[in-house]
Amino acid sequence: MSTSYLARHVAGLKPSGIRKFFDIVATMDDVISLGIGEPDFDTPPHILQAGIRALEQGATHYTSNAGLLELRQAISDHLDKLYGVRYNPQGEITVTVGVSEALYLAMTAVLNPGEEVIIPTPCFVSYQAEAILAGGVPVELPLRAENNFQLTAEMLEAAITPRTKAILIGYPNNPTGAVADREALLRMAQVAEKHDLVVISDEIYDRLVYGVPHVCFASLPGMRERTITLGGFSKAYAMTGWRIGYAAAPAAILGGLVRIHQYTIMSAPTVAQYAAIEALRHGEEAVESMRQEYDRRRKLIVGGLNDLGLTTIEPRGAFYAFPNISVTGMDEETFAQKLLEEERVAVVPGTAFGPGGEGFVRCSYATAYEKIEQALERMTRFMQRHG
Repeated sequence: MSTSYLARHVAGLKPSGIRKFFDIVATMDDVISLGIGEPDFDTPPHILQAGIRALEQGATHYTSNAGLLELRQAISDHLDKLYGVRYNPQGEITVTVGVSEALYLAMTAVLNPGEEVIIPTPCFVSYQAEAILAGGVPVELPLRAENNFQLTAEMLEAAITPRTKAILIGYPNNPTGAVADREALLRMAQVAEKHDLVVISDEIYDRLVYGVPHVCFASLPGMRERTITLGGFSKAYAMTGWRIGYAAAPAAILGGLVRIHQYTIMSAPTVAQYAAIEALRHGEEAVESMRQEYDRRRKLIVGGLNDLGLTTIEPRGAFYAFPNISVTGMDEETFAQKLLEEERVAVVPGTAFGPGGEGFVRCSYATAYEKIEQALERMTRFMQRHG
């Protein structure tokens, strides 16, 4: 079948730099993967059992488009307790198929054809694609390691044009692990207010921070009315395969997301919604236990990479390290390819995450401590040859 049948904006989308690379990994043996951003933990048993009970009790039917009211109430209570921002469960929260769907809904609901959304990069690989699929124009704003990959108000202001409609931020950040502090976010908020912009805030890693607080963007003065908060269960609760997330926003905005959601999805998986209720009500101990283990791994991998001469800024959130590999004289694609071929260690080239990723690779520490130790041993051999 001819590709001419495809819409131009779809045919022009670049393949995911993550998936393309791991198609190669899938054909190889004895690979230690520092690539996929997925917890190596299984879903905590009590959450798993809640899903099983729901199935046994006949929870195999649609829910309302917005999701179970009980779950929306639990999400509202959760955000209020953690960040002091409350959403009405009826009209200001919708349950989605992961944060990926929530992002799609937000972009599609907000962007008119040709309108621009500012996207600081490096960023999660689907941000730009979702803007394009929504008919918008992604405006990439490369951040730099020398500034700890922080977005400044001055950079943001300089990127705004008459066509700018929204800002998409993701903190804690994938792939850099950067966390924005309250003062930096307040300055971004001032720019958003000045230019009357919508802010789409992807906060999927909000529970995975180390020694610093997470600041929910909608909790900042005056920001709730213009912010779409995206959150979910995949990372903190080790529930990636359950495909459950949410979007929260003022009713006037959220109504648009729900309208798209009801025509494209109908409702998020019912059994996953019951499991998510259990996660919010009784999952705190498991979250903290996993967070502490990620922190232990974080210290190991950051120290190990720096010892190898691969300069790595300390990540304060998520579960990624983003080392600079320029000391090897290779570009990021060559480094990742050679490391995989020679030592069977998989990392992701930084350019998979957009401008600003040149000269870096992403290493996920969402894998066992012992495997990270082995990976560092293999990387030591690699650097002895190439460093």
